[in-house]
Amino acid sequence: MTADEPPHLATALRGRDYLISAWPWRALAYAVTSVPLAGLLAVALLIVGTPLVAVVEAARQDRPIGLPIILCLAVTGIALVLLAPIVISPVAAVERWRLDLVDPRPLPEPPPRDGLAARYTSAASWREVAYACWLGGVVPLAYGVFALLVLLDLVLLAAPWLAEEEGQVALGWTTVDTPGQALPYTIVGILLVPVLGYVAGLLVAGQAAVARWLLGGPADGPALREVTRSRARLVNAYEAERRRIERDVHDGAQPRLTSLTLQLGLARLDVPDDSPAARPLAIAHEQAKDLMVTLRQIVQGIRPQNLTELGLAGAVRELAGEATIPVTVHADLTRPLPELVETTAYFVVSEALGNVARHARATRAEVRLTQPGRHLVVEVSDDGRGGADPARGTGLTGLADRVAAVDGRLLLASPAGGPTLVRVELPCPR
Repeated sequence: MTADEPPHLATALRGRDYLISAWPWRALAYAVTSVPLAGLLAVALLIVGTPLVAVVEAARQDRPIGLPIILCLAVTGIALVLLAPIVISPVAAVERWRLDLVDPRPLPEPPPRDGLAARYTSAASWREVAYACWLGGVVPLAYGVFALLVLLDLVLLAAPWLAEEEGQVALGWTTVDTPGQALPYTIVGILLVPVLGYVAGLLVAGQAAVARWLLGGPADGPALREVTRSRARLVNAYEAERRRIERDVHDGAQPRLTSLTLQLGLARLDVPDDSPAARPLAIAHEQAKDLMVTLRQIVQGIRPQNLTELGLAGAVRELAGEATIPVTVHADLTRPLPELVETTAYFVVSEALGNVARHARATRAEVRLTQPGRHLVVEVSDDGRGGADPARGTGLTGLADRVAAVDGRLLLASPAGGPTLVRVELPCPR
């Protein structure tokens, strides 16, 4: 889960306290409200599919297909194509609203579809139709299988009482005649109750994932690709401009400022201490030296000099040596890294270690740099108090934006009481 991502059912299922949290009840509410919608859509699909089944059955038995069936199939198919994008739109709106029960992460707004023609040419409309077909075709089957499992578990739980009343109870694969014989099956039924709770959660989480994929997916592929390309162009332009500024400052302004500082220092040697110009000259000399330090920091903020001289692993070890707590660095970098990826990774470590020093109350930290596949993975962990929250201004939001600018992603695990782990994955194209 990323630093600013709210919890949802799929993540809650991995928690130990899932069954005693509010998530099973939210999943139940989502499932119960799914039944009428899925039922109506299933009936509609049956009406549409019945002529098609008749045609397939006739073809399988080498029987002639009657004209009424062909006409019915043609009319049904044309009506489905013409009406589906319009009729399904309200269903999709309800599903987007209902999804908040189990997945409060915001969905991208559907693109505007003004006019009748836009309903048939928009990819979002046909994704909604695909979701409706899935909701009416697959979901009822899945819910039916789960209902049979629940019914079987209820029979297992009630088996002793049924055996006492009826004398013989069929449990599918066997029969029992007395409550004593039924008792082991009842114990199995009790053990299955929490299992069914997790199965129901997985079923609803899967349904919600499909809803998010189809209803919240990219509505316009070419536009999305163009946005991706434009972001890449902006990042490349920024990197080129960064290098130009660094070169101009290093080769132009910095030498001139160094010369000015030197000239002011020589002038102080020639001016007597009791001269009226001595004090202003000393102040100007000190200000020039302070400006040198500031300019050096600005240049280093563009691309740190130690990163250029030592590489990423060496620069990170230097950061660790300057930290206020012991920091262990493990670096396994087997291939050269792009300059932009190196710079991003360096500032990730710098900001993360700064957060540890300012907020974590940790006694030690660890930095790992690895290159699995075509990615650079940066992990910064500490044994502090945890509870890192981007909303409290700890720099995580800006860090996530910096990582996203190079198509990377940031993941945060920081439970209350610690420990905290910041993991950043940066793509490294070969």
